[in-house]
Amino acid sequence: MPVFGASGIKPTGIALSFAADEAESCGEDRFALCLVDAAGAVLASLGPFCEDEVVAIWRDLAARTGLPRMIVREDGVLAVVAAQVGRLMLGKTRIRRRHGSLGDRRPRFLVRRKTGRLPVRPQIHRGENEIIARS
Repeated sequence: MPVFGASGIKPTGIALSFAADEAESCGEDRFALCLVDAAGAVLASLGPFCEDEVVAIWRDLAARTGLPRMIVREDGVLAVVAAQVGRLMLGKTRIRRRHGSLGDRRPRFLVRRKTGRLPVRPQIHRGENEIIARS
């Protein structure tokens, strides 16, 4: 069993690659996950996995180990998919709440509807038979 970590070779990423031999034997697309070192050499290979589950396993392994996700291109070059420092993913920050739009709103006690009230001097119609005018 190979030793990884402080006493052995340190992996620098988890690479997703196409497993051509397994794909030809079963007739479906198969993928392998490889632990790679700084030089790009494969330390260990996991798989083959079908295309439905490989991305979930790849993301889970990268999150648990803190290693960046990589892809092995067709020409054999490793490309980093997402930048990260340990388990922390780097990228664009998302603003979750827009504070500017809250300033234009009315206070809660003014939003509530008031109960209907009669005017100070109600209109009284005397001598009329009907309220609705019919023609």
